[in-house]
Amino acid sequence: MVSEKIAKLINEQIAHEQYAAQYYLSMSAWFSGKDLDGIANYFRVQSKEELMHADKMFDYLNDVGGEIIIGEIAKPPHEFDNATDIFEKALAHEKIVTKSIFNIVKNANEEGDFATTSFLQWFINEQVEEEASASQYVTKIKMVCDNPSALYLFDQELAQRVFTPDPAA
Repeated sequence: MVSEKIAKLINEQIAHEQYAAQYYLSMSAWFSGKDLDGIANYFRVQSKEELMHADKMFDYLNDVGGEIIIGEIAKPPHEFDNATDIFEKALAHEKIVTKSIFNIVKNANEEGDFATTSFLQWFINEQVEEEASASQYVTKIKMVCDNPSALYLFDQELAQRVFTPDPAA
């Protein structure tokens, strides 16, 4: 039902999502090491969401008869300059993920693969939210990073985030 080309692109996206999970886990570890457990929590939740995204794609590819090939995942960086650097890298990474998903949609459209296009609509909407959220957090961390009281409150805000699995995943 799905072409080899689209299956290959989805397999690559699965690997991108798994890498993103490791990247965010590495960011979480950095914040944990600085005793900013709330911000660490935010990135742990991000990591879990990326794994859920990979699982959704895995299941979809299986459902449409595509061959699932688990790709290699590069080791993410573990050293960062500062908190602002991390949030900027997270935003940049979300933009890469968005571009990759758009590429799959473009190719699916060119092939008339409406099932894949429909399936990926959820991811397009998710990426709009992810980029907006990441951009907002870049702005906030720039405002608070030099103010210990404000950083404490920001850390407390992000501590409230919880992973909510998508019931369709």
